Amino acid sequence: MQRLQDLAAIGATPEGGVCRLALTDADRDARAQLMAWMREAGLTVQVDAIGNLFGTRAGTASADGADAAPVMTGSHIDSVATGGRYDGSYGVIAGLEVLRWMDAHGIRTRRPITLAAFTNEEGVRWQPDMMGSLVHAGDLPLQQALDARDRDGLRLGDELRRIGADGALPVGTIRPSAYVELHIEQGPRLEAEGVTIGAVQDLQGIAWREVTIEGQSNHAGTTPLDLRRDAGLAAARLTVWLHALAERTGGGMVATVGQLALHPGLVNVVPGRATLTVDLRHTDAAVLDSALAELDAWLQALAAGHGLRIGCRALADSPPVRFDARLVELIEDRARARGLSVCRMTSGAGHDAQMIARIAPAAMIFVPSAAGLSHNPREHTAPADLAHGARVLADVLRTLADEG
Repeated sequence: MQRLQDLAAIGATPEGGVCRLALTDADRDARAQLMAWMREAGLTVQVDAIGNLFGTRAGTASADGADAAPVMTGSHIDSVATGGRYDGSYGVIAGLEVLRWMDAHGIRTRRPITLAAFTNEEGVRWQPDMMGSLVHAGDLPLQQALDARDRDGLRLGDELRRIGADGALPVGTIRPSAYVELHIEQGPRLEAEGVTIGAVQDLQGIAWREVTIEGQSNHAGTTPLDLRRDAGLAAARLTVWLHALAERTGGGMVATVGQLALHPGLVNVVPGRATLTVDLRHTDAAVLDSALAELDAWLQALAAGHGLRIGCRALADSPPVRFDARLVELIEDRARARGLSVCRMTSGAGHDAQMIARIAPAAMIFVPSAAGLSHNPREHTAPADLAHGARVLADVLRTLADEG
């Protein structure tokens, strides 16, 4: 709890939350603190070319010269601009505490255990999100990630070098035998049902789009409604239509317009341009693809019917993921062995685990989020629940790391 508090002080906001965007000075300072803690714990610290940070505790097999892939755990320490103190950071700090606890109790494991903190998980400055783990998994070329630019035109590779986070380790070097990520739920289910541990069996697919609507700016007082080419009105129509799409589709689909900018942005001028983001999520890839096709067709009809030009570009596409069944069962078993209530569940948020699942068996452990709040300064999880999650993580990691 003290380490979580210390980490939350880096990039702290007046509202009690955290603003620690990827590769900012706050991220640099948090990385330095985490590496210091890793070294204090006796871990071998490595940083790869996309800035992913790894701390490895040696296993007995490696001491004997045997080749044993490590078990990996971790998450991320970057945040959104209005973030809380537990999103991502909890999984990293809990993983560190598990390794410190093993040392304190003289527990050795056959396989090494690697603690990871992946770069730019949130995808706030550069897209796609889960970028560091996606590069690690080999599904995003390193150079493409390094060449990504944020809204201010800053290149990721330059910012990585500026804060000294461009490591020498080739990306993808550490190939885990299994990956287990501990995380706050970021949703209301566990708290609402009175369940302590979530064994995450699958994760929604995510599609991010940026829509640009070009109309005609004009005088707000002298331009009749029927002669306007109002980009702002079109953006509003799109927002309402997306909500209706999600309701009509059902099955847990969600749709969000998270960013909206109008130009010229003046009170007495009809907007000539609107730029907005669309976030669509569903657990079924076919349903998500169908919704995207429907979005494209609707935008074409909107443009044709209102004299607009509309562009739509992909920012990120992450297909749904089904986690490793054996790991999900192991999480359930270890939770029950400690007398904790547990249920299987779906993650509505994206996580690094979905990218690492492409190269290794993976699963996630959830603990409750108070009122389901996350990406919010009021994000909170009770200390007892944080401790329960860490204990389950310890039991799962010990089991996996002792396997041949």
